[in-house]
Amino acid sequence: MKYKILIIEDEQEIREELEILLKNAGYEVEKITKFENVANQVIEIKPHLILLDVNLPGKNGYEICTKIRAEIETPIIFVTSKNSALDELNGLTVGGDDYIEKPYNIPVLLTRISKILKRAYPEQKEQNEIEYKGIKLEILSGLVKYQDKEIELTRNEFKILYYLFQNAGKIVQRLDIVEYMWDNQMYIDDNTLSVNITRIREKLAEIGIENLIETKRGQGYKI
Repeated sequence: MKYKILIIEDEQEIREELEILLKNAGYEVEKITKFENVANQVIEIKPHLILLDVNLPGKNGYEICTKIRAEIETPIIFVTSKNSALDELNGLTVGGDDYIEKPYNIPVLLTRISKILKRAYPEQKEQNEIEYKGIKLEILSGLVKYQDKEIELTRNEFKILYYLFQNAGKIVQRLDIVEYMWDNQMYIDDNTLSVNITRIREKLAEIGIENLIETKRGQGYKI
């Protein structure tokens, strides 16, 4: 299950930082950049959780939250530079589920998002396996399974292959993979990426998986 998080934030830099952070944490991300009829946009997007700024053009976040709450019960976290107890109380009173201050502490923000999602969608199980063309990746163990064989990848190798599986059927740019790894505090340069791809191919071949990862010259890789 891949949760969709909607960012409602008028400051472009903060909006883009949040988008990168959330995508690298495994979430699908949508953004609102036009702040007219926000509640209607939210209903069309159907997110699993909303990050809502208080200070927005036109109506403030509290008013928008009230309108959203009149239609749907999607969890809402207020993200704001306001830090008074009254501001927090206002956010919770109008239907917000949580309140976090800017500049936000990234681990705290991700933890709060995770907890709220688990509480709001208790029927959803954490995905431990992803499959494509009969090849299974076991996320917790780092194993690749195919037919009756399996092989273990290193942490970096597994993350690269997992990223390709998430984008199966698409050409994934080399720079996108490098940035994905860097944003998880495991920076790899372009040459190291090539080495990792070679090792992944060699290990996959050991269990009978040939030609899974295609090189698209001048672009990137595709499975």
